[in-house]
Amino acid sequence: MPLVVFCGLPYSGKSRRAKELRGALAAEGCAVHVVDDASVLGTEDATVYDDSAREKALRGALRASVERRLSRHDVVILDSLNYIKGFRYELYCLARAARTPLCLVYCVRPGGPSGGYQVADAEENPRQNVSVSWRPRGEEGGRPQAAGIGVLREPQAASSVVNGRAQADAPKEVEPEETRATDSPTLLTPESEKSAKPVSSAFYPPQLLEALTLRFEAPDSRNRWDRPLFTVVGLEEPLPLAKIRAALFENRAPPPHQSTQSQPLASGSFLHQLDQITSQVLAGLMEAQKTAVPGDLLKLPGTTEHLRFTRPLTMAELTRLRRQFISYTKMHPNKENLPQLANMFLQYLSQSLR
Repeated sequence: MPLVVFCGLPYSGKSRRAKELRGALAAEGCAVHVVDDASVLGTEDATVYDDSAREKALRGALRASVERRLSRHDVVILDSLNYIKGFRYELYCLARAARTPLCLVYCVRPGGPSGGYQVADAEENPRQNVSVSWRPRGEEGGRPQAAGIGVLREPQAASSVVNGRAQADAPKEVEPEETRATDSPTLLTPESEKSAKPVSSAFYPPQLLEALTLRFEAPDSRNRWDRPLFTVVGLEEPLPLAKIRAALFENRAPPPHQSTQSQPLASGSFLHQLDQITSQVLAGLMEAQKTAVPGDLLKLPGTTEHLRFTRPLTMAELTRLRRQFISYTKMHPNKENLPQLANMFLQYLSQSLR
């Protein structure tokens, strides 16, 4: 079953979105496992990101926990910062080795630091091709609703992130009479106050937040390990559950590379015969070239083809080519090729010695 990787800076709503996605998938009968920093560390500790050695150990523990839970029956949600693209690539390789789909959910806090998704000269580049994936839902019936703060932003003022690009405009201050609702004298309701608080229980000092912002590597859907990418800005924008379901359950898993596949088992006699046949060919070649002149066709033991002699060959050069041929053949063992191993080695020598 698929792997869902959440990515974003602290206080961007990752944990709340992960909980929302988990509830939606569990309601459909899916078994869902959530892996986060607290499940690995035992308690949520923000200071781990202030120590490179501890952070590296945390990433290793997260990767191992995800790998243990990846299966064909369960959905795994990784709720962590995941701000390093190299770590996201490692997760992509895990999903590819398990032959299961993967998607990335990028959570962005509007108006806050995002580590590279804001563009300072957005107004100077009006022709920049950036589409906004977030719109404030504060206008109903022509009246702006309270958003929990005294500053409201127009749609153009919201930070937008699409495929690793974004733009941010200066916030527009609204007069007090514009922010005052007609039926309520207060700006914040208890529910909005509760939703405005960060979900994370860990405290991130300002210096650490600034350091994480500078180190942050925003996901880009042009990278195969960052797609399909779903960007969610703020807590008011609904999670694209339908698109996430389609990406997880309707898409094909990324094809496994040769490096992520288990090598086929070969019989014990295959490697012995391979070593013996290649040794006989080399011994016959060293003996035949003693009396050969350039242009002769050499007949070697165990082969039905001929090797054109072009120049004297050293044993060191032939041994290096023999090791390369054995390494390649061990990766593709086939008992049906045993009678042709000598000819295959001869063809390999002929092409390598040109």
